[in-house]
Amino acid sequence: MKYFIASKSIIKLLVLLLVFSWNQVQSQGKTHNFLIGYQNAAGTWTTHGKGRLLLNSNSIVVIGENRKMPFQETQANISDENGNLLISTNGCWIADATGDTMMNGSGLSPNAFTNDYCNLVPIGLPIMYGNIILPYPNILDKYILFHQTGNYNANAVSTEIYYSEIDLSLNGGLGAVTSKNQIILNDNLVWGLAACKHANGRDWWIVALRDASTIIHKFLLDSSGITYMGIQNLGFPAPVTWGNATQPTFSPDGTKFVYGSGRGGGISTAFHDVRLFNFDRCTGNFTGLAYIALNDSSTGFGLAFSPDSKYLYNSSFQRIYQFNTDTSDIAASKTIVAVNDGYYSPVPPYQSDFWLMYLAANGKIYISSGNSVIDLHYINFPDSTGMACDVHLHDLHLPCFNVGSVPNHPNYYLGCDTTQTSCPCLTTGINEINQHDFRFSISPNPNNGNFRIMYLLPQNKSGTLQIFDITGKEIYHQTLPPWSTLQYISLPKIADGVYQCTITSNNQRVNKKLVVVE
Repeated sequence: MKYFIASKSIIKLLVLLLVFSWNQVQSQGKTHNFLIGYQNAAGTWTTHGKGRLLLNSNSIVVIGENRKMPFQETQANISDENGNLLISTNGCWIADATGDTMMNGSGLSPNAFTNDYCNLVPIGLPIMYGNIILPYPNILDKYILFHQTGNYNANAVSTEIYYSEIDLSLNGGLGAVTSKNQIILNDNLVWGLAACKHANGRDWWIVALRDASTIIHKFLLDSSGITYMGIQNLGFPAPVTWGNATQPTFSPDGTKFVYGSGRGGGISTAFHDVRLFNFDRCTGNFTGLAYIALNDSSTGFGLAFSPDSKYLYNSSFQRIYQFNTDTSDIAASKTIVAVNDGYYSPVPPYQSDFWLMYLAANGKIYISSGNSVIDLHYINFPDSTGMACDVHLHDLHLPCFNVGSVPNHPNYYLGCDTTQTSCPCLTTGINEINQHDFRFSISPNPNNGNFRIMYLLPQNKSGTLQIFDITGKEIYHQTLPPWSTLQYISLPKIADGVYQCTITSNNQRVNKKLVVVE
């Protein structure tokens, strides 16, 4: 809650407490949990000295906990619609809702590399985006984990992609792994897996990149299982191998995909570039949008899109870049929005550099460090241009040491693409709501009554924006034309407080909380 606190007025604190209490009783969703920590303050690998970030649409709560599972970079988890953690994994084993080993959940991705990180030094795998959990389309309580590990070869590349299946209806609702370590691909692969909802709103695309090449592998997950869909040559210069590219990431709206090369020419030489693509959720095909050679003097891995999918963020150890992906010259839009200030967290040599990025459920982007530190960075308003995105360096204080780790959460709530006629929307199943995705966002939020809304109305339909106070009284009303996607709102002078913004169109509606603080 530190983001909103100011000293001008007690009423502001009351507003914040009200926001917190409202958020606590709302559904938090599948991406509610961000697990952190791998050791205690004494530096020993125990069940102590760990924590988690609890996230929802407007807030974050940081707690410490005595959890069994430690994390380095590799983290996948999924929660239920109320934010209760169901499944988590660090690449070594799978935990159930109690945090203990799920039935048949031990021994993932077996080889010498895995053994050293999981057993000899039990801190979890260091594979960026090395696993991802997806709900099985149209099958209640069934999930599938895609996972990979490293190898002791020339470049530490992965040589397999595995999958393991989980049935949460077993073992009294805690679940069991029903199929484990099934190999679906053998190749030399960079570290990192990414997934995006198919345009039909039900199935999933899963992708993995061949090492030191321009080749991407594609898989389709539907209710019948996994199908290998072949390869595509992405073009652009091939990354120089080092075994791990930057985080492969789809934009929240599923229209873009990005990856890059964080290091090349061997460990002693740094090179830094970004490869951005348009993505067709219907066909699974990529088309090149921009190749950006940054020539940054330091290595970098982090990638994340803003909630509105307009801005792309990329980090090296020393800098955070922003790009506007909606311009004709994306490379020219490059803006440095933060520079590493050399802060030690808490003492030397634990410097809080920039490592991996995570777009969280509260609309902020969190940035981990490659070192073991007790602070995270965050981008407060990632939908805003340039320095207005408001990067806070080492300003989220943790109850434990954390190194690298961020969750690999795809957009579980991405709806079907109604513009596609070749792959029409399908029944989304028991676990999901079949409704229009308005992609509604407010920025900045909190604000002083002047803000921007972005949205997507149903095709060829107009809409209505209404703003209500806490008593339900309408204080603002505006018509939204069918072709519009953005409006700048300037409210008349109103009291500090929490308001509800509602967009209604085609007999459907979406609500967002608005916090006004002068």
